[in-house]
Amino acid sequence: MALKFEILKKHNKSRLGKLYTKHGIVNTPAFMPVGTCGTVKAMLPESVESTGAEIILGNTYHLMLRPGADLVQKMGGLHQFMNWHRPILTDSGGFQVMSLKGLRKLTEEGVTFKSHIDGKQFFLTPEESISIQHKLDSNITMSLDECTPFPATHAEAQKSMQRSMRWAQRSRDAFQDRDGYGIFGIQQGSIFQDLRQESAEKLKAIGFDGYAIGGLAVGEGQDKMFEVLDYAPGMLPEDKPRYLMGVGKPDDIVGAVLRGVDMFDCVMPTRSGRTAQAFTEYGPINIRNARHREDPRPVEANCDCPLCKNYSRAYIHHLQKCNEILAVMLLSWHNIRYYERLMQGIRKALAEDTLDEFAKEFYRKQQLGDIEELA
Repeated sequence: MALKFEILKKHNKSRLGKLYTKHGIVNTPAFMPVGTCGTVKAMLPESVESTGAEIILGNTYHLMLRPGADLVQKMGGLHQFMNWHRPILTDSGGFQVMSLKGLRKLTEEGVTFKSHIDGKQFFLTPEESISIQHKLDSNITMSLDECTPFPATHAEAQKSMQRSMRWAQRSRDAFQDRDGYGIFGIQQGSIFQDLRQESAEKLKAIGFDGYAIGGLAVGEGQDKMFEVLDYAPGMLPEDKPRYLMGVGKPDDIVGAVLRGVDMFDCVMPTRSGRTAQAFTEYGPINIRNARHREDPRPVEANCDCPLCKNYSRAYIHHLQKCNEILAVMLLSWHNIRYYERLMQGIRKALAEDTLDEFAKEFYRKQQLGDIEELA
């Protein structure tokens, strides 16, 4: 096991930590911006780094299709190819097993895909997924799993989970241990506690550098997700990082940290940036709304991103109305910075033993909403 994880402090279930990789240290709890195709959409790598992001996520499925893992390897790996020299985590393609159901055929051996781009056929096995991620030079490789859709019956979830656990063993066997790199196993089991426990025990028996909680944020709703997170993180090893895949909204993240999760990723900051939504301490706002047309204030008064330091709501409203690319760039930058400021605040509160107060104030402001009127 070649990834070191250090827990610096605990508060109830929450943990303050550091994850050490070949390409740098990740302070946890951490949020990873999503760089699906080797780029965080509408952002320069230098801009992403300026937000405080210490690690990003790449997508095995999409990079397998374009430009291909062999080409990325030939170009020096994904860090060199995209000019991002901090840690990278790559997902395994398992989410696409679920999301591209109409384009794939699932067997015990692996998944046959039809490319959503040109219809070309690909066969992805656990071994091939690990090989692709190795060629990408990913610091954190994810084992190939089947992301169980919601809803699922107990029998359906059990069958899916048990296949994922067999694939987890094959993924671990295919992984090449080396200093500063690691592989995470993925807990499945849908919303069923006994299946989550069975999955955790199987993963622990295999032995991974970290453990992800998969199969959530797939339509079950926050209440049900939190019910699972009340017990699922505690089933995983105490001394390893815990990663909640594909989550999520700011209030999802705060709630998950309180339940013992260390790492997160989500497309929401950049996707929202492309649809005129900005995250603020008083909840999200839609900058297209007419109330922003003559508003000279920044999107968020306490934010230090380029959008908030230099531009008004009125200006970004104008850019959106004109469909200017700059609006997408600035809103994406702001949203990622908002997420990274949130994580920095969580880590500071953990270090100072004030996490309960931090969370209470966070939820209070989110519930108030962005209702301040112009003077």
